[in-house]
Amino acid sequence: MIRYILTFICAFCTYLVLTAGSGDIGLWSVFEIVAGGIIALVVSAASAKWFCPGDDYRMAHPLRWVLLGLYICIPFFLELIRANIDVALRIITGNISPGIVKVNPDLATGFGRLLFANSVTLTPGTLTLEADVKTGDFYIHLLSVPKEMVKQKTVDAAALFSFFKIPAWVRRIAE
Repeated sequence: MIRYILTFICAFCTYLVLTAGSGDIGLWSVFEIVAGGIIALVVSAASAKWFCPGDDYRMAHPLRWVLLGLYICIPFFLELIRANIDVALRIITGNISPGIVKVNPDLATGFGRLLFANSVTLTPGTLTLEADVKTGDFYIHLLSVPKEMVKQKTVDAAALFSFFKIPAWVRRIAE
């Protein structure tokens, strides 16, 4: 039952965010709130099994959502800016040596692996090609593989990022 309640809350909050400013009473009209509730009920009935597939509800804790927001706004955003500048300079200078590296960030939860893979893929110059669920290894394509990484069998996950230890942030949020 808790998975349906969590899915309802997320769907309803998403609906309210998307329709903010459409009403007469503050940000929403009575119709929007009722419609949001009905739509959230339908969404939770149809997708709760996919939205909350297991019995692990640690991401339902509000502190984890605050940490996720901080992660997106500070470390991930700064890494994103750094990566954009790095890719632009590499394209201008032609200093490109693409390759695939194997990384094991040692993440235990599915959400942690998802967050790490998305953080890598959304950062310019990197792309998550494959994630091995059994071993926890990720195969990541880099626009330019540093020489010290070429000879390593498994690369340290923190070495993919410059300013922040992204795997540590992901562990803090998801595990």
